[in-house]
Amino acid sequence: MLWKELLDALWSQKVITIMPNVLITGSNRGLGLEWCRQYAEAGWRVFATCRFPAQAEELQRLEIEHNTLTTHRLDVTDPDQIDALAKELADNPIDLLINNAGVYFEKYIRPEQATDYEAWAHTFRVNTMGALRVSRAFLDHIRRGQKRLIVAISSHMASIAEIESPGSYYYRSSKAALNAAMKGFSLELRPQQIGVLLLHPGWVQTRMGGPDAPLSTQESVEGMRSIVDAFTLADNGRFLRYDSSEIPW
Repeated sequence: MLWKELLDALWSQKVITIMPNVLITGSNRGLGLEWCRQYAEAGWRVFATCRFPAQAEELQRLEIEHNTLTTHRLDVTDPDQIDALAKELADNPIDLLINNAGVYFEKYIRPEQATDYEAWAHTFRVNTMGALRVSRAFLDHIRRGQKRLIVAISSHMASIAEIESPGSYYYRSSKAALNAAMKGFSLELRPQQIGVLLLHPGWVQTRMGGPDAPLSTQESVEGMRSIVDAFTLADNGRFLRYDSSEIPW
């Protein structure tokens, strides 16, 4: 038996304990920061990424509190930065990749304003292409992990079946495209025993969700973590709310 196969067998039987590794994008605030906090407190090795680590004060404080957490610069629209981080972490298996980075420009745009097609295109670059770019760049790391799971933070606003009002065209279409891309990606990766999940975090008290949202970041991430913990390949490619309920495409 090869050494890696022996380690895998011992790990699965709980004979040895290996610290699991998670890579999280968009970690500087909101849900991303809470993902980092909860996994660091659970004893995971956390690779927290954001565009401007030097300005991410809360994330810096979290790094001081937990020696298993490190911060890394990553703009998910920049292929060079993605490749550089993949090389930097080349020796580290990734058990769980959380594609959390996202933008919602229409949150701050009045309905009567003209369509900003460049903002729409940038929304796609972040919300859709960024998630797939990062996932592909870290596939080798994920293959060497134990959990072998990719999570994409989507939204119920991506559900075409649930569209009942106009507006939010950039965000809705980018998240619907994310769902389509990741659903196809899940079928590509299934033969390699790598899973993909699409999760809606709920309406959460973040800068995007606003102060009137009913859910705290802690409640939302706790719910999504329960889904991650229970994941098997039978759940591959599913689109779920934070409470485990299915969302129609």
